[in-house]
Amino acid sequence: MAGGESRSNVIQARAIATLWRSLAGRRLTTLWRLARLLGPLVERLSRRERRVTRTNLAQVYPSRSDAERRRLSRQSLAHSTATMLELGFAWMGDPERVEAAILEVHGRELLDGARAEGRGVIVLAPHFGNWEVLNFWLSGHFPFTAMYEPPKLAPLDPIIRQGRERRGARLVPTNPRGVAALLKALKRSEAVGILPDQEPDWGSGVFAPFFDRPAYTATLLPKLVARTEARVVTGVALRLPGRGFALHFLAADPRVYDPDEVTSATGVNASVEAAIALEPAQYQWEYKRYRKTLQEAEGRPDFKRFRLY
Repeated sequence: MAGGESRSNVIQARAIATLWRSLAGRRLTTLWRLARLLGPLVERLSRRERRVTRTNLAQVYPSRSDAERRRLSRQSLAHSTATMLELGFAWMGDPERVEAAILEVHGRELLDGARAEGRGVIVLAPHFGNWEVLNFWLSGHFPFTAMYEPPKLAPLDPIIRQGRERRGARLVPTNPRGVAALLKALKRSEAVGILPDQEPDWGSGVFAPFFDRPAYTATLLPKLVARTEARVVTGVALRLPGRGFALHFLAADPRVYDPDEVTSATGVNASVEAAIALEPAQYQWEYKRYRKTLQEAEGRPDFKRFRLY
């Protein structure tokens, strides 16, 4: 097959794309109802997602009761399921319909003000609510560049790329060439998006507190700020279940502007925490945010004892 892609991968990608297309025209009310029905099933059958979600919640909300955390876990997995069901809507749905589903926009003046001053805007977009709807809106209202890593299922790449670029977004690779493209965009007073809560490879981050536990955090942000004097905001698309979305743009924690990488990373994580506080159930807690440990970085032979996952 083309590119040496296995037949099973092609079949799987086609099935997923067909599902996205079939859901693209569904009402958000229908998708949310479906997510609520499937959420408990996902929690019951997806052992990994359930375990990681509960482990993370125990770390970040130790003062909450076990019953409260389990309830939050169920709600979180329902929202994550909704996000997956809404991908077709965000990538393939009628653009006017997607735009109409964005019922509220809070904090847009942070973006407009920065551009009026001739400054670029770095949007920290954590895995909260529906980040694809956020991408849709940003790329339709501002010159927008974002880093993009192709999916493991290669045949899905052109479908996802087309969905994310259909409103004018420019996707660049997660390598030095992509970083250079981000810098150029910021110097043109444009907006760029980066993921603040994805664990980087060793050598590309520092440990900084995330809900009071060390988390390996990317150091791309201070490098971009130092060379462009861009303004930093956090952006999320909060789901209004069954109705639409409310976009929130929040001023980043002031520490993100510090040249010290650990201080800046601490500000990044604090900015993500502030976004999560809008509604903790809408954060993607099933991601292994604490996979890397200080003990592993120090080369301790017993580092595996300190792993959460």
